[in-house]
Amino acid sequence: MAAHRIFIVEDEMMIAMMVEDFLADLGWDVVGVAGTLDQAFAMARDTVVDAALLDVNLNGRNTFAVAEILAARDIPFVFATGYGAQGIADRFRGAPTLTKPYQLNELDGALQQALGVGRGVAEGRFSDPGSVVLPGPKNSSGC
Repeated sequence: MAAHRIFIVEDEMMIAMMVEDFLADLGWDVVGVAGTLDQAFAMARDTVVDAALLDVNLNGRNTFAVAEILAARDIPFVFATGYGAQGIADRFRGAPTLTKPYQLNELDGALQQALGVGRGVAEGRFSDPGSVVLPGPKNSSGC
């Protein structure tokens, strides 16, 4: 079976390299990294991929327009943000969201969710948007 193809939108090159390594460990084929919005727009429009990982804040500007392009192409995506789900535009509240910093298993889980719900964002079919956002760490009391 061929590896899933993905592109990364991330302006911090050290983080982008780390994520590339994570994705390679998970068996993904990283076809490119966009560090600017112009690069991200071009990749979202023209690149053949199975999914995308989008840093929400790219050099002080959000990547929601990139997500719109991907959604129109039925390409699932995962948001990565230091602000959690609160930093996601209402129209994308159902998209899988990683809170930075995140770990390999969280990245894997979010991508699996994205692949399972990819068309839901494009078609507005999230009945319970909160159900696909990754939870934060559980507290020690198990609640």
